[in-house]
Amino acid sequence: MKTFKPVFTAIAVALVSATMAPSARAGDTLLMQRVQQEQAMSLPTKGMSMAEVERRFGQPTSKLDARGGGSRKQPVINRWMYPGYIVYFERSHVIHTVLNTPAGNNTNPANPQ
Repeated sequence: MKTFKPVFTAIAVALVSATMAPSARAGDTLLMQRVQQEQAMSLPTKGMSMAEVERRFGQPTSKLDARGGGSRKQPVINRWMYPGYIVYFERSHVIHTVLNTPAGNNTNPANPQ
């Protein structure tokens, strides 16, 4: 009987792995497609000043209320919305640009949940 336990365990592990692998691959593919989409787009890059962003990409559709700024460890974070993406600034320089996605939680950053 002891010889069947390792075989059964190996089969169970293989079945679980096989059922999980397709969803992991689909998720990886979606992430890779999003990264490729971002790389192909002309977006504000880390370190650009607010003036540079406005000069190169135009006026944002809206400038959201600043957050933070209570201390040196919590600098002011500004968020500018453009069609299709949001630009995040620490004080006056870009720290990140995020694409708006239908499934993401960044479609309405003015009203965080």
